Amino acid sequence: MGSFRIEGGHRLKGELVPQGAKNEALQVLCAALLTAEPVTFHNVPDIVDVNKLIDLIRAMGVHVEDLGTGSWRFTAKEVDIEFFQRPEFKRLGGGLRGSVMIVGPLLARYGRGYIPTPGGDKIGRRRLDTHFTGFQRLGAAFAYDARENFYRVQADRLTGGNMLLDEASVTGTANIVMAAVLAHGRTTIYNAACEPYIQQLCRMLVRMGARIAGIGSNLLVIDGVETLHGTEHRLLPDMIEIGSFIGLAAMTRSEVLIKNVGLEHLGMIPEMFQRLGIAMEMREDDILIPRQEGYEISRFIDGSIMTVADAPWPGFTPDLLSIVLVVATQARGSLLVHQKMFESRLFFVDKLIDMGAQIILCDPHRATVIGQDFQTPLRGISMTSPDIRAGVALLIAALSAEGTSTIHNIEQIDRGYQNIDVRLRALGAAIERV
Repeated sequence: MGSFRIEGGHRLKGELVPQGAKNEALQVLCAALLTAEPVTFHNVPDIVDVNKLIDLIRAMGVHVEDLGTGSWRFTAKEVDIEFFQRPEFKRLGGGLRGSVMIVGPLLARYGRGYIPTPGGDKIGRRRLDTHFTGFQRLGAAFAYDARENFYRVQADRLTGGNMLLDEASVTGTANIVMAAVLAHGRTTIYNAACEPYIQQLCRMLVRMGARIAGIGSNLLVIDGVETLHGTEHRLLPDMIEIGSFIGLAAMTRSEVLIKNVGLEHLGMIPEMFQRLGIAMEMREDDILIPRQEGYEISRFIDGSIMTVADAPWPGFTPDLLSIVLVVATQARGSLLVHQKMFESRLFFVDKLIDMGAQIILCDPHRATVIGQDFQTPLRGISMTSPDIRAGVALLIAALSAEGTSTIHNIEQIDRGYQNIDVRLRALGAAIERV
């Protein structure tokens, strides 16, 4: 198990270029399974979760070419369907959450799809009902083997249908869309997720020959087609990494220029950090975070304490609540963080409390942060990263703290952030991989 050793308290300065979007990659790479023709991707992040998915797709018999500098070509001319009955599939497929995304394309093209219970962050209950209920609405038969923890869906031919998703699940929407594009007839999906990554997937599928209306809204109408062809696709910058960099600059009181952010796709992320008092300058497609000695959390109009809560797009993404929480520990003012989606995602705050942060964990979903305005700096400690986003929040805390911190289990951070230690050292951070 690897670790980071961080000497905190250093001011940083320089430029950061965000990696390609992790969550988009886990969707669009699976869409290559929908066609026998080559599909080329650019700006694919070199991170553990994406590389695991590429290994899984390669093991399925897909011809995978590494074109260098984040570009890949997938040709799914032949897929070994019998592979899904072998122990190797259960090992590879159970190793990451994104493996569930192969089910929709396989079901659409080959009439059957399989997946073991997928892995991923331990941040609370992450049910898959939306995915499989959607497949059933398209005419698929579903079975779950509780002893083997194995999901199966099968259909001779998918048929379009009307459905109202029980939650605006991003991965559920993506999986159902990928199945519906090759179904017979029209599919109408109400309460669909409409995140930029879903929009990217839909536009890529349209370039492949799919017929999708309502892209960018929560109502998608899909008219199935017989076949899809190849295309070329460039991934968006990772909005979660951009938000993490904004928080990093504020907490270390540094000047950082974040390049090529895809500003039009960031939604309310910049505004939310501005509510925390963080100054920023928009320079075409770049964001400059100037050096600030302090920042003050806004209040609501009636003077009540600011609340930051996650919500489906265009609301604030839950993946950045951990960053908002740690940034608030050194702000002027107080903040209530309300994590609605996952019941275990705030449990990393005990480590921040050990560092000297003033946080009250109200319940599994809510925490009140009393900012210290850098009057009482955080102190370095030894800690363990529980998941990707909490791990980066702890890394930001360590970079701002007095003394030396050690973060164990950094494989969690590597799952979502590409060469983060190398990139931070280029800004002047004192961080080494142990």
